[in-house]
Amino acid sequence: MDVTQTLDRAPAAPALVAAEAPLAKWALVGLALLFLGFFLFLPLVAIFAQAFESGPSAYWAAVADADSRSAFGLTLVAALVAVPINVIFGIAAAWAVARFDFPGKGFLVSLIDLPFAVSPVIAGLVFVLLFGMQGYFGPWLAERDIQIVFAVPGILLATLFVTVPFVARELIPLMQEQGSEEEQAAISLGAGGWQTFFRITIPNIRWGLLYGVVLLNARAIGEFGAVSVVSGHIRGETNTAPLHVEILYNEYNFAAAFAVASVLAIFALVTIAAKAGIELKTGMHGRTR
Repeated sequence: MDVTQTLDRAPAAPALVAAEAPLAKWALVGLALLFLGFFLFLPLVAIFAQAFESGPSAYWAAVADADSRSAFGLTLVAALVAVPINVIFGIAAAWAVARFDFPGKGFLVSLIDLPFAVSPVIAGLVFVLLFGMQGYFGPWLAERDIQIVFAVPGILLATLFVTVPFVARELIPLMQEQGSEEEQAAISLGAGGWQTFFRITIPNIRWGLLYGVVLLNARAIGEFGAVSVVSGHIRGETNTAPLHVEILYNEYNFAAAFAVASVLAIFALVTIAAKAGIELKTGMHGRTR
């Protein structure tokens, strides 16, 4: 009797699940929107409200200030150096990991992931330990009047380090999933190595590559921890935009601090839009192949 009753009740279970699914779905969606609104939308609104609190003229004066322009310029230089170098490294590393088996392959992947595991502040301290006046190479560099820490080269090195994984980690699983059949076919038909690379490999990975570049560029521009340790905070010389925001805020110049922060926020919004566009394009591309 118990078994019969259980079987009689079994068909009602899917209907019960179907009835509860919309409620659970909208509850989760509402919770997610509430979370994003509280932790993302409201801070953005607060940034722009504080930035324009003293009026548009004060906003533009803070953004166009010589120290602000220097900070934006140095941030741009760091990104322009980090992006191409790490794009080349990321493609080379992904190619090596996805296409070849060699001793130390797992170690190479672990090294690529190292900046994700190490605190940026620790990374900055390592550069100070290596290239500072009391570091391993400090005296040798001082004798040759070469300054790395508390100068622009240190900022570039710190930015390069923290942005190493982004392109490689996007391309490695993508290239492993795609395999090398198309490349082998092209080579068997007489294509050269570079010809195969530019006509087969790059078109196949272009969206993953672009996605990695967007994330890499965003991290290069927004990096604070490692750059803060090695910069020296020299106003107008070694301050990037995030460091300049901190200095202005610590000086109680809140309007200027939020004005500079709003520029970084605008770039963050552009980055999110680009990221979403690439994800949408990638999905569309995948459905039409």
